[in-house]
Amino acid sequence: MSTSGNVVLKLTGVEAGYGRIQALGGIDLEVREGQIVTLLGANGAGKSTTLKTISGLVRASAGTVEFLGEDITRKNAHEIARTGLVQVPEGRHILRGLTVKENLELGAFTVKDPALRKKRMREVFDLFPILERRQSGDGALLSGGEQQMLAIGRAIMHGPKLILLDEPSMGLAPKLVLETMGIVKRLNQAGTTILLVEQNARLALKLAHYGYVLESGRIRMQDDAAGLRQDTSIVQAYLGE
Repeated sequence: MSTSGNVVLKLTGVEAGYGRIQALGGIDLEVREGQIVTLLGANGAGKSTTLKTISGLVRASAGTVEFLGEDITRKNAHEIARTGLVQVPEGRHILRGLTVKENLELGAFTVKDPALRKKRMREVFDLFPILERRQSGDGALLSGGEQQMLAIGRAIMHGPKLILLDEPSMGLAPKLVLETMGIVKRLNQAGTTILLVEQNARLALKLAHYGYVLESGRIRMQDDAAGLRQDTSIVQAYLGE
């Protein structure tokens, strides 16, 4: 693992599952400040379960999850969110019947300072001008690409120290996939640390600083993204491409 930057997130021996089905069999993983780290693997490898376990939506049965040096393994999801760890879920989960602006405001539910909420709203609108133009419309009626912008914008409203991004390109047209990945890159360049799960492995490895390859709930490979990108056997053997 790269030694640059402080460790923001650390998983040690994390196991988790659903009932009697074990989805994760002992995950060791680090994300350092300022990085994009990508978690890759075929469908069913345990990628989304890893993110859900980190964010408290799935309870780890063994091992530890540390965020900013604090053990958050047993914390509830809402407690973890308050620490600055925010997940953008697969499928975006935009709330129907709420305007774009109202969906964004939900992301700032822990922010008490009106001036800070206003400042972050301005940051979101500067990043995504289309959301400002459509702020009074129903968020669920946006296009797929616009809904992804809204989901990321909602996370920004929270003031995250780490964003977990789960399949941001899923269901998007190729042009919008590139646009979405460009947004992820801009977020990172602005200082946001990101753990990215992404079905487009080649594209994810172009963005990321470091990568992990999951197979059947276990880390099978890890390396700098450039090293993983150059190893064609990884794509063929582990990523199903």
